[in-house]
Amino acid sequence: MKRAIDILFSLAGLTLAWPVLALIGLAVLLTSGTPVLFSQERVGLNGRPFRLKKFRTMKILQGAEAGLFEPGNRVRSTAVGRFLRAYKLDELPQLWNVLKGEMSMVGPRPEVRKWVDAYPERWRKVLSIRPGITDPASLFYRDEEAILAASPDPEKAYREIILPHKLDIYESYLYNRTLSGDFGAIVETLGKIVWRGQGS
Repeated sequence: MKRAIDILFSLAGLTLAWPVLALIGLAVLLTSGTPVLFSQERVGLNGRPFRLKKFRTMKILQGAEAGLFEPGNRVRSTAVGRFLRAYKLDELPQLWNVLKGEMSMVGPRPEVRKWVDAYPERWRKVLSIRPGITDPASLFYRDEEAILAASPDPEKAYREIILPHKLDIYESYLYNRTLSGDFGAIVETLGKIVWRGQGS
């Protein structure tokens, strides 16, 4: 049932949002050139790697696709990119990842190999389900970049504080997930995006 809902939602999203996708792609192309999409290897269901897609929001830098850790780096962020990230519009291409079966609408956010290897046993449990576009941890850490940017050692803070807490939330989701909870997470995610738009 969850997979059927993922297919329905991703198809509906891609169908309804294609004008927005086209406009965003054009904006990225005109302001920062190609590539329009950023592709990065993440670890997915049962530890299998896949290529996660996003609209590119930062200037091109060697090694970014491998998981370069740059929290809150506004030097590389483009003006269009900052807007897209604020409203999570850069995540829209992941609807294609959902349609392909690599992701779910709701599930633990997929990480790069470096962070999976930091806590392999915990990730083995978490990745027994498909990673998702949104989930309770994503909602809790909506302003994660700002939190890390304010830390004297962002990488250490992520490894030792934020990531273990995220894994706590992922494990709780794994053992307590329901379809109604998934719908609630989607509605809450959309609500926070709308609220941010009204508050800006």
